[in-house]
Amino acid sequence: MNKTIRRAAVFSLLLVLALLLRATWVQFYEGKALADSTDNRRNAIGTYSRPLGDIVVAGKPVTGSARVKGSDLAYKRTYTDGSLYAAVTGYASQAYAPTQLEGVYGDLLNGTDTRLRTVMDTVTGRRADPGNVITTIDPAVQRAGYKALGGNTGGAVAIDPKTGKILAMVSTPSYDPSALTAANTAGPAWQRLTKDKEKPLVNRAMRQPLPPGSTFKLVVAAAALEDGLYADVDQRTDSPAPYTPPGTTRELPNENTAAPCENASLRVALQYSCNNVFGKLAVDLGQDKVRAMAEKFGFDDELDVPVRAYKSVYPSGMDKALTALSGIGQYDVTATPLQMAMVSSAIANGGELVAPHMVSQLTSGGGEVLQDFGDPKSERVVSARTAEQLQSAMQTVVRDGTGRNALIDGVTVGGKTGTAQHGPNNSETPYAWFTAYGKSDSTGQEVAVAVMVEQSGAARSEVSGNGLAAPVARAMLAAALKRS
Repeated sequence: MNKTIRRAAVFSLLLVLALLLRATWVQFYEGKALADSTDNRRNAIGTYSRPLGDIVVAGKPVTGSARVKGSDLAYKRTYTDGSLYAAVTGYASQAYAPTQLEGVYGDLLNGTDTRLRTVMDTVTGRRADPGNVITTIDPAVQRAGYKALGGNTGGAVAIDPKTGKILAMVSTPSYDPSALTAANTAGPAWQRLTKDKEKPLVNRAMRQPLPPGSTFKLVVAAAALEDGLYADVDQRTDSPAPYTPPGTTRELPNENTAAPCENASLRVALQYSCNNVFGKLAVDLGQDKVRAMAEKFGFDDELDVPVRAYKSVYPSGMDKALTALSGIGQYDVTATPLQMAMVSSAIANGGELVAPHMVSQLTSGGGEVLQDFGDPKSERVVSARTAEQLQSAMQTVVRDGTGRNALIDGVTVGGKTGTAQHGPNNSETPYAWFTAYGKSDSTGQEVAVAVMVEQSGAARSEVSGNGLAAPVARAMLAAALKRS
């Protein structure tokens, strides 16, 4: 063979090898990316070629599937009481990426989760029958919170302190997920919802942290007791009134100027929501100790329940004046209703925080349990004695203080109100907060709640945690504990 032919043969062989390498790369390395691409129509056709699995509340599905005519997508998602459960289910749309439980468990609900595959499915390559998501939501508590929030903008969460089960996850204003399910009709609904100034697609229960105001005083009180700064909630504190934080000439005012806040005990300071006491406590403890306690309750951590919640934040790098403001839940302190429900849950549960979750099981379509979430982890946040002290003080708040609208016959209720400043120099309507726990006097059953009312339309002078948020909490506590 002459030199020219040999070189041409070698060059041709190299070209063939290059083509083989490229084909191998595309098939085995880029194939999955191409298959998973949102631009790959075959994925949507496969997902909606048959009914999806269901999200189940109290034994009944709150989702379904309906046949679609004149489309290559054979089925679309449907919802029962869609607006009521939107903060739980989210939506599964032929046009937009799924959210909430629909998004987290999309593979299970459309049958591509490998745990669903039988031997025959593996051999034939057939898509497995879809599975179901069994939630912890109590429909009575969910409905009570949704109804009580009414036309207000806000969020609410209820948790079983002993198990960590989320009994309710409410966000208002809500939306009907059914409007987003079909590809040919979802566009106008999407435009309307995304342009709505009240942001109905935002889950305010767990994904919009706002200043928690005086509800954060529970965290500061816990830090003071755990640190030994004060022996119990009835020991008088060293708290001048008025109090001027170090580094500023501006006094930290109390909402009720007639309240007995000077040198008040923690019980009295929580009862009357004394800013001077908790501002000075934060300074005396120092921001590091307050932050350490906040983080034990879950602040500064991304929680998966299993939907990811936005971080609630206790800030750093503050001077003493700003540390004082942080002690009353202002400056850059932010929290979600989920986070503040966790604070009350840990206090109600003797100082132990059980990881909150709103899914109890994942099952196959035939009911086989694929994963059980019945044994969540728990962590001790404060001692049993500190929890008992805080329970007692919170009961005083509801019985004799700023939280009387949460009283329920036959239930021991402890709570804390909050009215958080909003806007420069508190120029905008404040946020109303209430967090609480309730214990049935007859059964011993417990539940913890937190409610945030972002906007109610009420006059500024009428905005308060007791006036707007406590009645919502009361309705949810009563529903959970089967009281009227």
